[in-house]
Amino acid sequence: MTKKSGFNIINSLMRFLDAGVCNFLVVDTVAKLLKNNGFEQLEPSQTWNLKADGRYFVVKNGSAIFAFVVGTGEIADGFKIISSHSDSPGFRIKPNPEMVSDGGVIKLNTEVYGGPILYTWFDRPLSFAGRVMLRGKDVLHPVTQLVRCSHPVLTIPHLAIHFNRAVNEGNPLSKQTDMLPVLGIAGDGEDTSEYVLRLLARSIGVDKNDILGTELALFDTTKACRVGVHNEFISSGRLDDLSMVHASVMALLSSLSASDKSTRVVAVFDNEETGSGTKQGAASPVLANILERIAASSGGNHEDYLRGISNSFMISADNAHAFHPNYASKYDPTNHPVVGGGPVIKINANCKYMTDADSAAVFRGICEAAGVPFQYFVNHSDVAGGSTLGNILTSQIDLRGVDMGAAIWAMHSVRETASCKDHVYIYRAFSKFFGV
Repeated sequence: MTKKSGFNIINSLMRFLDAGVCNFLVVDTVAKLLKNNGFEQLEPSQTWNLKADGRYFVVKNGSAIFAFVVGTGEIADGFKIISSHSDSPGFRIKPNPEMVSDGGVIKLNTEVYGGPILYTWFDRPLSFAGRVMLRGKDVLHPVTQLVRCSHPVLTIPHLAIHFNRAVNEGNPLSKQTDMLPVLGIAGDGEDTSEYVLRLLARSIGVDKNDILGTELALFDTTKACRVGVHNEFISSGRLDDLSMVHASVMALLSSLSASDKSTRVVAVFDNEETGSGTKQGAASPVLANILERIAASSGGNHEDYLRGISNSFMISADNAHAFHPNYASKYDPTNHPVVGGGPVIKINANCKYMTDADSAAVFRGICEAAGVPFQYFVNHSDVAGGSTLGNILTSQIDLRGVDMGAAIWAMHSVRETASCKDHVYIYRAFSKFFGV
């Protein structure tokens, strides 16, 4: 890969991060990329008629997406899968959110989604995005309208230090009282009831009474950018896990001219940050159902499908913790990945990750074939770690696979930091996995 092509990948990532400010817009952005590259959208309620080397995708709930290129061999030749997730920790706007304070100040009632670093959200230009559900042809089929308010309309103001002199010594925060965003100041006599609904109705050109429901998330309007003396870092919200979504989708697109007996799959789940226990999450049978339908629609039977699963491999791509130069004691003394050091293979003795010696060896081989470095992450034995998609998916599908990611700083902050070089490395490794 040339320096110019690496530069293009990073610019593409930054555009992707700026577009995908919430899970629904992530999936919408991915769907547009796929359609522009000849992929056909399939509906789960319809019969699938798939062709060898055909390009297809399926959307679940508007917030998860599964793209695949049918293999040219038999179903028993298996699947090559890269999984990631569309959601990020933050805030969701509750129903009936308007709360009017002294001076006509309108603040919004919100609920925390996942595990964000709360204080990083203070004093930033914020806005909201998501989906609005409108009346449809019948009560079982409302119409989805995506919404995004691109200009800053919200902020969460911090309490001045003069009222809390110990703020820098530790500042416990209430999610219900301290973290509510301010929307604006109501004018004299202005009706503040259903203020958000009326704002939404005006923005999408519908009657307020036609809005049946909303799912709206806050986001920082500051765009992704490169930082560092050599522009070596990328700073953005939602790097966890949109950088992996981007790398996997771009790798799939780069492999379209290649021919592979295996079926190549990119699976982007939702709700990883809250445990994956939804119909569009990794703990559901959504991916297993899609893979089995691919087998059946390609002329295979259940036996062929099970043989194919035994010949499959999955890369569970979710970011890792980079060694922080200010907190060395938090990391394992011999297995702490650094920014710029290449893809991270994630290992846990208590099976929080799906990685084992076999799958780590496979991914190491992929990296070596792609000409990229690799490194390992293991938790400090006194610091509890989290889990991710890999071991959750193996409760649904009997797959070999590895958990990996890019080493980043400030995971779950409103802005995270990663290495540009690592993103290029991972794109190259994923492309090699897909046969490029």
